[in-house]
Amino acid sequence: MAPPNDPVIPLFNVIKAKSLEKCFKLSDGKLFVRGVTLLSEVPSNVTFTDFSSVCESSDAPPALFQRVQAKSYQGGFLGFNVEGPSDMIMNSLGKFCGRNFLSIFRFKTWWSTQWVGTSGSDLQMETQWVLLDVPEIGSYVLIVPIIDGSFRSALHPGNDGHMMICAESGSTQVKSSSFKAIAYVHVSENPYNLMKEAYSAIRVHLNTFRLLEEKSIPPLMDKFGWCTWDAFYLTVDPIGVWYGANEFAKGGLSLRFLIIDDGWQSVSLDGDDPPQDAKNLILGGEQMTARMHRFDEGERFRNYKGGSVLAPNSPPYNPMRPKLLISKAVEIEQAVKKRKAASLSTGVTDLSDYDAKIEKLKEELDELVGEGQEPISAQRCGSCSCKAESYGMKAFTKDLKTMFKGLDDIYVWHALCGAWGGVRPGATHLKAKLLSSSLSLGLKGTMDDLAVDKIIEGGIGLVHPEQAEDFYDSMHAYLASVGVTGVKVDVIHSLEYLSEEYGGRVDLAKSYYDGLSKSLKKNLHGTNLISSMQQCNDFFLLGTKQISMGRVGDDFWFQDPNGDPDGAFWLQGVHMIHCSYNSMWMGQIIHPDWDMFQSDHVCAKFHAGSRAICGGPVYVSDSLGGHDFDLLRKLVHPDGTIPKCQHFALPTRDCLFKNPLFDQKTILKIWNFNKYGGVIGAFNCQGAGWDKNERRIKGYKQCYKTLGGSLHVNDIEWDQTSEAIEMGYAEEYAVYLNQAESLFLTTSKSESIHMTVKPSSFEIFSFVPVKKLSRTIRFAPIGLTNMFNSGGTIREVEYKDSGAEISAKMKIKGGGSFLAYSNDSPKKCLVNGAEASCQWSNERKLMLSVPWIEEAGGVSEVVVQY
Repeated sequence: MAPPNDPVIPLFNVIKAKSLEKCFKLSDGKLFVRGVTLLSEVPSNVTFTDFSSVCESSDAPPALFQRVQAKSYQGGFLGFNVEGPSDMIMNSLGKFCGRNFLSIFRFKTWWSTQWVGTSGSDLQMETQWVLLDVPEIGSYVLIVPIIDGSFRSALHPGNDGHMMICAESGSTQVKSSSFKAIAYVHVSENPYNLMKEAYSAIRVHLNTFRLLEEKSIPPLMDKFGWCTWDAFYLTVDPIGVWYGANEFAKGGLSLRFLIIDDGWQSVSLDGDDPPQDAKNLILGGEQMTARMHRFDEGERFRNYKGGSVLAPNSPPYNPMRPKLLISKAVEIEQAVKKRKAASLSTGVTDLSDYDAKIEKLKEELDELVGEGQEPISAQRCGSCSCKAESYGMKAFTKDLKTMFKGLDDIYVWHALCGAWGGVRPGATHLKAKLLSSSLSLGLKGTMDDLAVDKIIEGGIGLVHPEQAEDFYDSMHAYLASVGVTGVKVDVIHSLEYLSEEYGGRVDLAKSYYDGLSKSLKKNLHGTNLISSMQQCNDFFLLGTKQISMGRVGDDFWFQDPNGDPDGAFWLQGVHMIHCSYNSMWMGQIIHPDWDMFQSDHVCAKFHAGSRAICGGPVYVSDSLGGHDFDLLRKLVHPDGTIPKCQHFALPTRDCLFKNPLFDQKTILKIWNFNKYGGVIGAFNCQGAGWDKNERRIKGYKQCYKTLGGSLHVNDIEWDQTSEAIEMGYAEEYAVYLNQAESLFLTTSKSESIHMTVKPSSFEIFSFVPVKKLSRTIRFAPIGLTNMFNSGGTIREVEYKDSGAEISAKMKIKGGGSFLAYSNDSPKKCLVNGAEASCQWSNERKLMLSVPWIEEAGGVSEVVVQY
């Protein structure tokens, strides 16, 4: 991929694509695609315009522009006109019934997920796109609401099968009555090509974002990391972080990146005067009305003394302390809820017992907090001889990298507006104003959310958009100076609550995202940013010129926050559905990040199986002492690298219009590539899903059961990368089941492979083309079977089939049990030049042991001779 800062050559007056028959036609109240009615009862105020009539030039790279132009006859734009201008307009695009669709909709301000149905009325509010199945012509059509001027759009359900589009500016001062290109439509025979072609066309048209192929990705993509969130929540401190990192080192795994999540900043509550760091924040939610009052680290990190953790007698730390604090904070939270319930009950007038209980619990929490104040957290000596670099975040990051040699990156968390509550007015050199928040019509139809409630309660201190660049530069320049190499930016869609007086949500977003992009290029190596809480079209269409990595799922929830005891199980399947289906569109623009998980969770293996083939980084949020190293070693090499797939995982074609969460029959199947084979993961995610009436995700216990299903080698979309195309034409494939440890052969013409998958369980199928080494010898390398993604351990393969030598020479990264399909017993096996013992069975399994050699970067040469 091209470097992110390469200049782009503008194209003007480019020769249009060859004259090809246009695929769409709007006539007599119907939208036709290749002669088939797609939408009927299309209102007379709706228009369709060919792509080439709207987009004649672009700042896109020439090759991309020409590629889009060559496919321009397959797409176009929907628009509409109304009589009176308004800041929000709802209009029908027509109706469809009896046609399968897949869609992505926002179920919270921040998060999106999959939804299927058969008519326009089945859509959910805030739908980001809809994919329609058109079997009459063997094709698929994608309808994507986009940006038009100062308006963004989303799809909504209508009555009697109608599909509505909502165009909104986010400001009563910004109105319009005419839209020429408020949605984009595109047709293709291949749904994965369709996504590429459609988002490429939208990119060329809008010029407000860049595709993933145009950008570099953060270097942590094929590495192992740890995020502090679930380990500490807001109690995170330097000594706790050091102890956590050291646990991984003692467990034999090298952390290659660290994310210090929410809790490290200098934030204050509005009642604190003068501004001082808020005290005793423990749980997520307590900080959501707090505001940033300085750009450097909070007191716990600010008072860290350099060298403390490197000394022979490092500061004592109770690894149970975070859990004790969190447990006590949960007690307080529950007591407050009971008081609130009592206050709403009839007949209860005396709340003093409740108040006394809460006060006692708070005193107990204060005592616990006080017990943790080690000498490390004492105030600086105050002497002018104490150099600044001897204290604080700079000293801490230096000590971390001194202690943990493989630690390449240290990221820290911040909200898009600084902190959850923004920036405290008057506390910095920036012009920040406290603004109240309001929800759009679409968001009022989404799931209740504590974060939204807190933001509405406290408002946000918004830095004036004219100072957005200064704002991010002030934060990031400081962070870079103290050894922080990247940021995780969260709470991204809070901007749409605040756009009334700043030209609307599009203009406000452009200002902020432009400032963020410039700071990223200037301070954080151009790429080192993980975007989160950002799953709305505003962000993807306006904010991704520089950002190339982001979350594709909701948070990892280790238990149901609403108290369902089975939520620890069913929430994990929901997470996988979020990630896999969101990757279809987000993966065109950013590299999908499947988020962290906890290795000692009851469903940790379920998560680990998906992370192994998702194509992104692997990171956990383990509590201190809460590690399953045996499980992690199936994902991670000792040096902290991972056997990563070559692509990002996507649902197989036969899952696109199914409901793998609560239809009681569909197993989620996701496909990906390794360098020398393909892979399909089969996951039983049944047991939960969206309830459109209750507007929440809940458990469906009747669906949580063992399922049977099938898959085929042709379920892998071999044509999606140039490197994989040739593998799709193999005459024969060796198939290895990682969990069942079975090996057999299949072909593209074979019957489907049948499987049975228990709830919250999975199987990983590796498909490796069989190589004919001679007229009689056939061979296929599977890789290290002690890793979930066996094929990802194979770095290089070289075959020799001359008369003098018939052999397979491979470079394998990792240590463990190597497996290959071999139809005959070899004469000799060599590992790193020395003859090695190997086993060959009548099942055609060839097995041998491969060592981890640190000096060689864990890479061994394996030669099989016949």
